[in-house]
Amino acid sequence: MPPADKPIAPLPRLIFASRWLQLPLYLGLIVAQVVYVWLFAEELVHLVELLWNPGALDSTVDRLNITERSKETVIMIIVLSLIDVVMISNLLIMVIVGGYETFVSRLRLEGHPDQPEWLSHVNANVLKVKLATAIIGISSIHLLKSFISAGTLPQQTLLWQTVIHVVFLVSAIAIAIIDRLMAGTLAVAHKGGHRERNGH
Repeated sequence: MPPADKPIAPLPRLIFASRWLQLPLYLGLIVAQVVYVWLFAEELVHLVELLWNPGALDSTVDRLNITERSKETVIMIIVLSLIDVVMISNLLIMVIVGGYETFVSRLRLEGHPDQPEWLSHVNANVLKVKLATAIIGISSIHLLKSFISAGTLPQQTLLWQTVIHVVFLVSAIAIAIIDRLMAGTLAVAHKGGHRERNGH
């Protein structure tokens, strides 16, 4: 009897079915995605409003809690906020799609024209590396926003934000190195097993 046709015992079946408990978590992240779309729309309205409403600059400066009153700088900060929202939204998509595909069930998108390129070879390690890279990008945007409005922030805050960003960077590099080492070890083990099966 092929292994796929063997009946699964009740306890292993229950344990394996418990993966569906993660489904509400991914549905909740979809709701979070909707919230970020709403936030993006709000920031976009504030950005466009700066073009025709002279009083919008003062209210935006107060809302952002910055001392710089240059329209160009304020627009730059809002644009960085929009980019920040987009990058967090991208992170949510990676977690929702990649996490569901890896830990819950196959999405069966093979051959679909909109299938993400990275989804075809996603696994837990690849997902960790991609998430770490996305977090570094988000941290970079936050750090750039802080440097632009540095006059309103204590020097210690800027220092700690820089240190945290460096920690994120080092962690991502470490995760990538560990992933590469594990991939190399698995490749060597696979070659060894293949040789044993062929009698070499």
